[in-house]
Amino acid sequence: MPNSLQCARLQSLRWRLLRTVCIAALLGLALSGLMSYWQAQHEAEELMDGHLAQSARLLLALVRDNENHLADLATRLATVRSNEDNLYEPPLEFQIGRADGSLLLRSEHAPAAPLSAAPGYSIIEHDGQPWRMLNLEASSGDYRVQVGQAIELRDRAALEVAGQTVFPIALISPVLLLLIYYSVRRALKPLDDLAADVASRSPENLKPLASRSAPLEAQPLVAALNRLLFRLRDTLENERRFTADAAHELRTPLAVVKIQAQVAQLTADRNDRQHALSQVLAGADRASRVLEQLLRLARLDPLASLPNPGEIDLAELARRVIAETNRGLDTRTIRLKAGDLPLLVSGDAELLEIVLRNLIDNALRYTPSDSTITVFARRQNGELSLGVADDGPGVAPEELPRLVERFYRGREASAEGSGLGLAIAQRIAELHAARFEVENLSGGGFEARLRWCRSPVA
Repeated sequence: MPNSLQCARLQSLRWRLLRTVCIAALLGLALSGLMSYWQAQHEAEELMDGHLAQSARLLLALVRDNENHLADLATRLATVRSNEDNLYEPPLEFQIGRADGSLLLRSEHAPAAPLSAAPGYSIIEHDGQPWRMLNLEASSGDYRVQVGQAIELRDRAALEVAGQTVFPIALISPVLLLLIYYSVRRALKPLDDLAADVASRSPENLKPLASRSAPLEAQPLVAALNRLLFRLRDTLENERRFTADAAHELRTPLAVVKIQAQVAQLTADRNDRQHALSQVLAGADRASRVLEQLLRLARLDPLASLPNPGEIDLAELARRVIAETNRGLDTRTIRLKAGDLPLLVSGDAELLEIVLRNLIDNALRYTPSDSTITVFARRQNGELSLGVADDGPGVAPEELPRLVERFYRGREASAEGSGLGLAIAQRIAELHAARFEVENLSGGGFEARLRWCRSPVA
């Protein structure tokens, strides 16, 4: 359980963001602290060197003004010697002498360094410890002074100054981390609300997610989730519709099959039994056709576009379908009317063949036995058309808009059918970016076609 919790935290956007921001903030604070420490230490050493130089000049002035009272001067200087415990006033040790190097005055713990050394700062060893020394010569050249401090005391003082500089940074670091935590938590709250909204959804609640409260960076995610919810809603609706349609349309043929099977079981007459069995087969065939059409619609409904479109010659497709359909026909004739030039579209050949077969099947069902059915593929005014025309009785004008409704077969329909053929044709037309049109011909007959408003293949 702890491992899973740790893994969840590593994958959490909040923890990743907190970890990254906190590490960056701590690195920034550490770098700022180090730079402040080094700068403060350098400035403290500069101040102490300035203090040495100022003390040396004061000693030179005092010696020149008190040359005849050097003994009294040494006593007075000893009384003003600073306390070693005060880091900000480290004790100053000195030597004063003449230009020839002879010693005039010396503090109690001053290093015994030669006064003839070159003027300036230097580092010497005294009692096993390094000392910072300054040699200074009077402008008149008659006196020399040497002042020094133990480097250990200087470092302690510099460290104290630098530490006081870094202390506020160290003090503010926890406060800054807390502010970062609460800022990140508050900034990610809309995502938490979004996650809670999604987690609380049931399969029945597929309303779009509210996008106003989501941050700008999460808007694409909300839009994608809403598109997914729309697709889920459409899928569930299609499933419900398929279930309802199947239950509705299969009820009648299955009932007929059951009744005719009972008749065949109970009747003693051979002719009646044979007729009942024929009706059982016809009912089974009708149920099979309805189920096949329903499954086809169920497969087409969820598609937003064709999965693998290819280049298709409509004239060649029409020839192939006619060649397959003409086998076993009665006196009716199916003829092809197509140009010689290739009529190319981008689409799915199998689906377009289904459209043609459905349209031809409708024409065969609802036209007289001696009629002619024309399958055409043509280009007219830059538009391509693929369809079927017949010289049958046509359809009442008020029923034309309803022919593409599922299970609608018209008031005067007498042939067997499911009322799904034209609905399937319209759905396939939508997937091919074409329009499905039906109309009564002016000279008599009926025409159904797919029409591409512009040539779909250059």
